[in-house]
Amino acid sequence: MFGGYLTFFLVVQQGFPLFAAILIALVVGIFLGMAIEYLAYRPVRDANHINAFIVALGLTMMVEGANLQFFGAEQVVIPTGINRVFNIGGVTIPELRLYVILSAVALVTAMTLFVERTKTGQAIRAVAENRDAAILMGVNVKTIPLVVFAISTVLGVAAGVMVGSLFAIAPGVGEGLVVKGFAVLILGGLGSIPGAVVGGVVLGVTEALAAGFISSAYKDVIAFVVMITVLLVRPQGLMGKA
Repeated sequence: MFGGYLTFFLVVQQGFPLFAAILIALVVGIFLGMAIEYLAYRPVRDANHINAFIVALGLTMMVEGANLQFFGAEQVVIPTGINRVFNIGGVTIPELRLYVILSAVALVTAMTLFVERTKTGQAIRAVAENRDAAILMGVNVKTIPLVVFAISTVLGVAAGVMVGSLFAIAPGVGEGLVVKGFAVLILGGLGSIPGAVVGGVVLGVTEALAAGFISSAYKDVIAFVVMITVLLVRPQGLMGKA
């Protein structure tokens, strides 16, 4: 939500070119993520998990309140100037939607290579799996969370730009997407990037079919149905480990 509104503000009210505005929003996202980790989550890292959950709820309300204060309550669409429509193999696809798909593929590929092929990615996985063992192996466990939050926030900003360009950004838009994100993770399998991709595609197609054959009123309920069904039938997800 914040990334979408910030990009809209930079493009429409400050006159920045689209890609320059996106770049600035991504950089702001890096520092925002690191600040959130250092000021909000680090103090409760070793406390009960419920504390971090409460912090997350509080931060959600704070960010939404700040967003309303700075950007207002109006629903906005990020202007891109990309209006062409392509016909690829008999399939009609808007140019903007094609760019969003390619951008998502690039981000997922970059994340996969980073997590699996770099030392920092290996350190992140080590800390996630066993923090004490990671410390014994010389991993700086104070730096890794900063990196993780910076990357996570950048991905959130990028998602906000895509949603704001294709559809619209409105206050609270992140809440519905968070639920769908959890459904995708559970469906694909926690810890599996390919699983997240497969889960996202399956959920998206399922929602589209439900809207077409049943009713669009039930479209957003599908995420909950999928999540509950997977948890009951296959808790590890499609590509997760038992």
